[in-house]
Amino acid sequence: MKILVCISHVPDTTSKINFTNGDSQFDANGVQFVINPNDEFGLTRAVWFQEQQGATITVVNVGGPETEPTLRKALAIGANDAIRVNANPTDSFFVAKQLAEVIKNGSYEIIIAGKESLDYNGGMVPGMIAGLLGYNFLNSCTDIIVEGTNVKATREIDGGKETISTTLPVIIGGQKGLVEEKDLRIPNMRGIMTARTKTLTVIEPVKVSLNTKAVKFEKPAPKSAVKLIAADNLDELINLLHNEAKVI
Repeated sequence: MKILVCISHVPDTTSKINFTNGDSQFDANGVQFVINPNDEFGLTRAVWFQEQQGATITVVNVGGPETEPTLRKALAIGANDAIRVNANPTDSFFVAKQLAEVIKNGSYEIIIAGKESLDYNGGMVPGMIAGLLGYNFLNSCTDIIVEGTNVKATREIDGGKETISTTLPVIIGGQKGLVEEKDLRIPNMRGIMTARTKTLTVIEPVKVSLNTKAVKFEKPAPKSAVKLIAADNLDELINLLHNEAKVI
């Protein structure tokens, strides 16, 4: 079983985010980057298939050389090899087109991508890949079982969960639940050293017209100062909640 895990290179949630050029571009200076959390859940699940069912894992990323440490971490976690498409991932369709090309050339049976990336939260790429390739697509998955060519997945829906059966090849939009946070793999020294010798292939992108571009970014409004009310001053608390916060 050949598994491809799509890896996004995203800012750590503790990083301070700024923009440049009239708030039209993200400023990466001083920002720590990590594997997109939804992708890391998918990668860890893929490692489970590797250990239990002998699967081979390739990780892929669309990005410049600065993303290679993130791919190396994925290799240290357990992926067998890595592919970097040498392009700036500025457009969801552009990224999906590059990944679809990699999938066609690699004949992967299971493609796991996070349901959305932590930076732009577009949630479009996995579905676009499925549309481009005509593959089965299951989004918001919290569990997946593969027996031969048959796939059974559990996904979150409004108000509950849904269990779906399909067949390979399949695109999985994964999230927390594919594995629990406590089961995420932290690379050990052996994994880090082994990752240095694993193959990381760089390929050039296929030509795709960009359909969208970021015009402007805007930060959320800063939170107002906290007001402390004495425990015995209920009238003032009710007044503020009613007239200022407008929550009652």
